[in-house]
Amino acid sequence: MLKNGVEILLVEDNSDDAKLAIHAFEKQHLANKVCWVQDGVEALEFLFCTDRYADRNIGNGPKLVLLDLNLPLLDGLEVLRRVKGDPRTHHIPIVVLTTSREDNDVAEAYKLGANSYILKPVDFEQFLKVTEQLGYYWMLLNQPPVVK
Repeated sequence: MLKNGVEILLVEDNSDDAKLAIHAFEKQHLANKVCWVQDGVEALEFLFCTDRYADRNIGNGPKLVLLDLNLPLLDGLEVLRRVKGDPRTHHIPIVVLTTSREDNDVAEAYKLGANSYILKPVDFEQFLKVTEQLGYYWMLLNQPPVVK
């Protein structure tokens, strides 16, 4: 049983992409719960249990964060920097799922601690396939560290 009920945090400002990803996880029964936030500020509030998410426990973070880079209010690289720079959250796997093919974005994301960097497919079927594969790997195959 999940302590906080959230296994995946989806940080995505595009509602169509978010709905597709959530549909893929539900279709494959890969996550009990996906929480979707639409900007970098809300992502940090969720992960650090502040403001709108003050009732959450920071020790019960999601098993996975899917992070877009091109976000309103605060970009994904800054979210990544803050999450991976904090000992309370640095262990949470973060997969960058974005349209950016910029070499600088890829390099910076890995430098800041991204666990993976994946380009969003533009094709509907390919997008579904990628999100299913992501969920399968990170939710079923990957063995995360035990956080005490």
